[in-house]
Amino acid sequence: MSDAPPPQSARLAILIPFFIVTFIWGSTWLVIVDQIAVVPPSWSVAYRFALAGVTMLVVAALRGNSLRLDARGILFAALFGIPQFALNFNFVYRAEGHVTSGLVAVVFALLLVPNALFARIFLGQKLGRQLLLGSCVAMVGVAMLFLHEARRDPAASGEVLIGVGLTLLGILSASIANVLQATKTAKAYPLPTLLAWAMLMGAAVDAGFAYAVAGPPTVEWRLGYFLGIAYLGIAASAIAFSLYFRLIQVIGPAKAAYSSVLIPVIAMLLSTLFEGYRWSLLAASGAALVIVGLVLALRARRPNR
Repeated sequence: MSDAPPPQSARLAILIPFFIVTFIWGSTWLVIVDQIAVVPPSWSVAYRFALAGVTMLVVAALRGNSLRLDARGILFAALFGIPQFALNFNFVYRAEGHVTSGLVAVVFALLLVPNALFARIFLGQKLGRQLLLGSCVAMVGVAMLFLHEARRDPAASGEVLIGVGLTLLGILSASIANVLQATKTAKAYPLPTLLAWAMLMGAAVDAGFAYAVAGPPTVEWRLGYFLGIAYLGIAASAIAFSLYFRLIQVIGPAKAAYSSVLIPVIAMLLSTLFEGYRWSLLAASGAALVIVGLVLALRARRPNR
């Protein structure tokens, strides 16, 4: 019997924020659909991250962190902030205009793959056998969920291809930002300050792009829309990304990306409660495999480099 300590990813200090992030992001898909009903997607993204950036400035000030970054810090914030908070979310919001939010959530679970590959290539992080096994089991589950969602999506095949293609571009953008968060440069600056600058720069790019493609700012004067912006900006961005990027710095991009694998299951559970979603045997089996893969992966010890 081994006396080796459990891996960090199996400890409550990691599991609690991991599941908080997963639950929050699993609920955002329903909210995003409402955000693009009237307001152009790019403006909704810009409002979301402008609020998130201001929130993180307040958090940094309350924690006593400096609100200033040197030139290297500003450059680094731009390098991960624009792919994460501008490119990624513009792709994802537009994808939901072509296919169901459930299908987008399922496809986004593939974030695990580029995160693991980029971590191996650029950070030298090897994948142990248990992590690979858990990944394979989980991806079989994701494939079953994808098949289930593709069957129930009423969109034409061309629309599905566009939606999936946009989601894949969002995944690639997010993965670049994820791997950058595991570097020594990311750990050299206070996370709230770094996030604040990254989100505000992302919001500025979002606003510029929105103005170019959709014209002047548009707002839907409806309470539900403003509550959605507040939830996405504060809970799903300021809080969730603070927790998620800290997870990446501790357990690495590959394991942290398992939140995206579990998110479709959370999204479907919430849809069951609020939208009358009905589970099929295929979907239930896929969800079960995702959970089994998640347990295997999070209990895997990080191999030596």
